[in-house]
Amino acid sequence: MLRVEGLVKDYNVLEEQKRVLEGISFTVDDGEILGITGKSGSGKSTLLRILRGVESFDEGIIELEGKQFFPDSDKDDMKALIRNTAIHLQRNFGLWNGPAIENIIRRINSRQEGHEGLPESDSPSYDEMYEESMEYLKLVGLGHKALHATSALSGGEKQRLILARQLAAKPKLLLLDEPVTMTGPGTKQEVLDVIKNLKKTLNIPIIVVSHLPELHMYISDRLIYLENGHIIEEGKTKTVLKHFLKDMQPQVMINPMEKKETVIKVSNVSKRLALIRVGEVLNFNELSLDIHKGEIVSLIGQSGAGKTTLLKMIEGLTPPTSGEVLYLHDGEWLDITHFTPKRIELRKKISMMHQEFTLSPHSTVGQQIGFRMRIKGPGSLEYAREKAKDLKVSEEILDMLYTLPDLTEEEKDKIMKQMQIKPEIYAKLFPKVTFEDVKEHATKIFEALDLPLEILYKTPYQISGGEHVRAYIALALTTSPEILMLDEPFGDLDPVTLRDVTNSLKRINREFGTTMIIVSHHMDFVKEVSHRAVLIDDAKAIMDGDPVEVSNRLIEMSHATYLERTMDSLMNE
Repeated sequence: MLRVEGLVKDYNVLEEQKRVLEGISFTVDDGEILGITGKSGSGKSTLLRILRGVESFDEGIIELEGKQFFPDSDKDDMKALIRNTAIHLQRNFGLWNGPAIENIIRRINSRQEGHEGLPESDSPSYDEMYEESMEYLKLVGLGHKALHATSALSGGEKQRLILARQLAAKPKLLLLDEPVTMTGPGTKQEVLDVIKNLKKTLNIPIIVVSHLPELHMYISDRLIYLENGHIIEEGKTKTVLKHFLKDMQPQVMINPMEKKETVIKVSNVSKRLALIRVGEVLNFNELSLDIHKGEIVSLIGQSGAGKTTLLKMIEGLTPPTSGEVLYLHDGEWLDITHFTPKRIELRKKISMMHQEFTLSPHSTVGQQIGFRMRIKGPGSLEYAREKAKDLKVSEEILDMLYTLPDLTEEEKDKIMKQMQIKPEIYAKLFPKVTFEDVKEHATKIFEALDLPLEILYKTPYQISGGEHVRAYIALALTTSPEILMLDEPFGDLDPVTLRDVTNSLKRINREFGTTMIIVSHHMDFVKEVSHRAVLIDDAKAIMDGDPVEVSNRLIEMSHATYLERTMDSLMNE
């Protein structure tokens, strides 16, 4: 049994003290799943790290199996808390290469030796560790995959193997932090069923932090609603969820499509890619797809189906082996997969948001918008071309510099290192922008996103999670793009914040006519935000049409019974 009483946690942020948890008290019985929900930034993940023993706390008591832990407990006591707890983090794929069972053997060996070295197969305790490992694999439904390489496992199988590794630590408390957020419906179902089974077999307290209402309806026995570091409500899952969702804004109606004017043609593209999973390939074979002006199109499908690869081909970042990706640009069709001087002008029209989006923590939102305006603002390309001649920078390099701000930090750093480009090149090539220019340019965008203009003066640390996301959308919209591409950027948002973001996207689409292509695993979001959805399966577009019908087809294919209770059905009960 777990008992938490009067837990308090303070952080020092920019020389200011911020209380992130205030007087948190609750219990979790053996064999019970306690769900925790709340808006982004409410303190959910901080609470889990404290219970894990890796984060200090300022006041209160944690009691696990009769052993008490205090803010001033010594290191040995806190090590005991760490030994008796296990945590499964979102987006965690930290696995050893080699057969799946060796990941479990290594974890068992760490209990005895203090490290995860792999013991020799002829060591005295190897057979015993092997048998114990098999039991953990069977617990998560992977007994038949014991000798399969970790690289050959699917996303859902990897998640279950990670769970088995945590169980091999013999925890007395299991903590799950958004365990299925960034996965497709099929993978979610696999992992959720394993968690339900663990409840029966382990008989230990289990805490699941998630913003997904359908997840809590499927597995949580009780629910805590956390907001601004306070427990607002605790009780029956359905009741607490309804109260949590009561402040959700009503849906903004999507702008109707009056005519279909094609602006992007994906024409007979073929691309063969080897997957990390051994012996499998992703094979696009003459796939064709049209995107219409002012349309919001969502690409959906299981993990590994090819959605992100297709989006990268549409963006011109991954060239197809054959076929074309054509954009209507100044009255003519331009293939984005091949360099021409006109492609740089086309790139000014496109903006992207990827899964790992983030704002720089060291600059204000206004400074970051100013940087985007400097590169893609009015007259910036003409200015840069003149400067490039003086600096002997080729059009090909200029084309790449136009792409870099839309890439992830990892991709950007890799390309700059390969091309031996330093960040100072932007200051040399592109014109300066005043803060007044930024303010004037941002006003209309901020109004559409329901953001106060004073956020321009703040750093990401000084704004809420929902404001952070909308500020990043504002950044992506800074250059007034005609086309906005989004690769699962909102997967870890709570439903209240997600509704605000969804409404914002629809306002942007209505007011600016922005064409949007979105990759998402979140079916409620897809149904709500899209004019049209395309179901991708094994690198093929197998269904294209009404977002509700296409999403329901994916749910059916995935056997995702956890989605039988949707957020809308809960609110209407």
